Amino acid sequence: MPLLETENLVKRFGGVTATDDVSVSIESNERVSLIGPNGAGKSTLINLITRRLDPTEGEIRFNGESILGLKPHDVVQRGVSKSFQTASIFPQLPVIDNARIAALGAEHGAFRLNLLSRLDSYDEVDAVARETLQDVGLWAERETAAADLPYGDKRRLELGIALAAEPDLLLMDEPTAGMSPEETAATVELIENVKAERDLTFLLVEHDMEIVMNISDRIIVLDRGSVIAQGTPEEIRESERVQDAYLGGADR
Repeated sequence: MPLLETENLVKRFGGVTATDDVSVSIESNERVSLIGPNGAGKSTLINLITRRLDPTEGEIRFNGESILGLKPHDVVQRGVSKSFQTASIFPQLPVIDNARIAALGAEHGAFRLNLLSRLDSYDEVDAVARETLQDVGLWAERETAAADLPYGDKRRLELGIALAAEPDLLLMDEPTAGMSPEETAATVELIENVKAERDLTFLLVEHDMEIVMNISDRIIVLDRGSVIAQGTPEEIRESERVQDAYLGGADR
């Protein structure tokens, strides 16, 4: 049984079809990249999976159960977490509290009145936050205000926030966007290390094809809202249809 499965997924915005009959599946422990020209529907598909958008038609199943109708925080509690295209952090809070809030949200959902309690009063939450910051190399900066981190470390923290939810599936939307070559290399190494140390499946959206080819077990290619190819990096590299899609482009 696939960990994640979409079936005939359609999303229309007025007269524009952003995803068109998209059926994909991801197995546990698979490293999958989602690529395509600008406007291909990648972000829409991710937002459908994380329940930030409702599909016009189709089905989404996680661990064999439909997640349609769930709120985004319910999907996180089911085991799906997302790191965003731009760093999504709590800038005025210390790094450790950023990780604690993510762990608390995964444990208690919307938590509501739990926010009235001290963040460090939950032993399990504190342990998850500590482990996560150690994994992403930010434990030494745990008392630093997130706003004071260098850009690359802010992106690492953002990835750490996603990991603190202890997901079975991690969705990463351009995790190296805006990074220097050195920061990009460090982030790719971090992703590889996290995959090796945790029982983690991920779906990566990334424009850097060198990263995609090196880090993926399988690649899914979207063009104009439709899946035009799926396969290993070698198969995708040799696909004339994929080459045509990138040469022709598609703008949103």
